[in-house]
Order: sequence, then C-alpha cells, then structure tokens
Amino acid sequence: MSNDNADNVDVSDLRAALPAAAAALSAEDRAGLVNALKNKLQSLAGQHNDILETLSPNVRKRVEVLRETQSEHDELEKKFFEERAALEAKYEKFYEPLYTKRYEIVNGVLKVEGETNEAVIDGGGNKSAEEKGVPDFWLTAMKSNEMLADKISERDEGALKYLKDIKWGRINDPKGFKLEFFFDSNPYFKNSVLAKTYHVVDDENEPILEKAIGTKIEWYPGKCLTQKVLKKKPKKGSKIVKPITKTENCNSFFNFFNPPQIPDDDDDIDDELAEELQDRMEHDYNIGSTIRDKLIPHAVSWFTGEAVQGNEYDGLEGDFDDSDDEDGDDEEDEDGDKEEDEEDEEEEGKGKKKRNGSAKAGRGQQGELPPLCQQQ
Repeated sequence: MSNDNADNVDVSDLRAALPAAAAALSAEDRAGLVNALKNKLQSLAGQHNDILETLSPNVRKRVEVLRETQSEHDELEKKFFEERAALEAKYEKFYEPLYTKRYEIVNGVLKVEGETNEAVIDGGGNKSAEEKGVPDFWLTAMKSNEMLADKISERDEGALKYLKDIKWGRINDPKGFKLEFFFDSNPYFKNSVLAKTYHVVDDENEPILEKAIGTKIEWYPGKCLTQKVLKKKPKKGSKIVKPITKTENCNSFFNFFNPPQIPDDDDDIDDELAEELQDRMEHDYNIGSTIRDKLIPHAVSWFTGEAVQGNEYDGLEGDFDDSDDEDGDDEEDEDGDKEEDEEDEEEEGKGKKKRNGSAKAGRGQQGELPPLCQQQ
C-alpha cells in the first residue's frame, strides 16, 4: 500500500463497522478497540506519529541534544527538591522550642517578665479569678482565618475553648503529614487528642491526596456537635401529643475529623459523584494545608489579627444569615419553645422546601458539601 493511498484511509467509520460482538464491550473498551484498529491501519499505511521521525536529520540531532539538556535539568530539579526537604526538616527542629514556649505561655505554664499577681477587676468593680495564660487563643486564631472561620459554628466554640495546642509532623511510610489537636478535659468528648492524617503520593513533586484518616470522636451523651436534634410539634387535632424528634447532620468544624472516603468499589460511583467526591477531598486537603502552613507557624499573628490579609469577613455575615433561614420555622432545636398554628406550619413547610432547594444547588456549585457525620 502506497503512502498516497494511506492518506486516503478513512477511519471515521471504524466505530460503526465494529462486529456485533463488540457491542457488549464497555464504552472505554470500544474506544480502545477503535484506536487499536486505527493505529494498525496507519502503521500499515506507513504513517508515523513520532515527531522525531518527521524531522530532518540535522534538526533531529539538535532535538536529541535538547533532550539531553532537559535530562540534566530534571536531575538538578530532583536534587533541589531533596535539598529543600532536608532544609525544611532542619528548620522544623529550630522552630520546635519556639512552639514549646508558645504553648507554655498560652496555657499559663510559663509566666512572662512583668507579669503581676494582682487580682483582675471586672466591669462591676468586683475581683475575679486571675485569667490563666491566654484564654481562647486557638479559637480566636482560627476564627481570624476565613477558611477556618467558615467551618466553625457557634456551637463549636464552646468545645474549641478547650483547645490547648495544634501540632503537625511529617510521616514517611506512607508519605504525608499528620495534624494533632490537643484538648483539655471538657464536657463534650472523651478524647484528649484529635488527629487527622493525610496520605499523599508525589507525582513529579506535586502532592496528590490518596486518602485522609481522622480520629473517631467519643462524644458524651447529648454533646455531639456534628449532629442536631430537631423537635417538631404535632399538628393541632393530632392524636400524637409528644413532640416528634429527629437527628440530622449539621455543619461543624469537627466534621473535619470525618473526611470523605473513596468507596472500595469504583463501580459504586458515577462520573458526577466522582467529581463531587474529588471536590470534597480537595477542599478537605486545603483546610489541612491551611492549618499546617498558615495557622500553626503564625498562630500569634492570627490571634492578634495581623495575619488577616484584606477584609476577609466581607460577605460572611450574609452567609450566616442565610443558614438561619434554611432551618425552617416548623422545626427547631430541642431546647426551642416556639409555637405555631397549623396554617403557619404549612406555609413555612412550603417556604422551607424552596429555600433548601436553592441552598443545596449553591453548595453544589461551590463543591463544598459538608462531610456526613458517622460519629455517635
């Protein structure tokens, strides 16, 4: 077959010309079969896709030298990343005593120069107990960062007041890093340390998240912050007298310790769910990286507000106001005591459906769906 005839080879109808048995193949397998047949025909026709074979001898020699130059560059780049990792590890040891000193001051273990033992006088002129360390240090620092503040609910703040320290460290087998949150004894959960571990794979020195593992939180009865107990009053005239209660998952910073997971069987997810899962995992990794790279090394600056770049809080107030509307007026927290008549309940129910529908669409567009709570 001559090259002239090869130019006239038409491969556009190969898919339609496949035998009937190929119809049982998956779309991916059929596409692979088409490509294999196409490549075979092109090979027989003498067509070659290798760019080097289309070049003149002199140009080809120049490209070969360029490839050698590229290899030399890649070797230097590999050494650069190795030396950078060693340099980072070296300075992490220098940072450690500074982090220890910060911990001791924040938690009242170490007294600073100029500190007095005078009693604190409150606004009413009464003596109050001396404040220990720097109260609410980590809570205040976290709320100064827009990404973290968006995850902290008002209910979370009570538990985060007991946060004493946050640390991170590298792990090598498998590669990745680990975050540790140290808590004082508190009325919310039994754990003294909550950890989050990220396993990553290096792809040409770009980290790719493989999976994330979080500590299972041992909540005290009735204290789970990732779930909300709602109470709905029965309609007037109903034989049911007691309020109907149900438990729903809710937004909470502590969902951070229950990260999205990839199903063991890939057949369980379609393309849309796979994309949604990828967005959630990337967002989760961004939160972990923010804590590691910004919050921990610069916690004091976040506490004082000096680390805030620009006006980070623009638009946040509106977001929080919308979340209040989504709850609906016919359902409320377990401690609520609001009463409504039957007509109001029906109207609020209709309004709630509309509001919830739009909110769900908004979260889908942003790719920031809250992780589901599996902690009891």
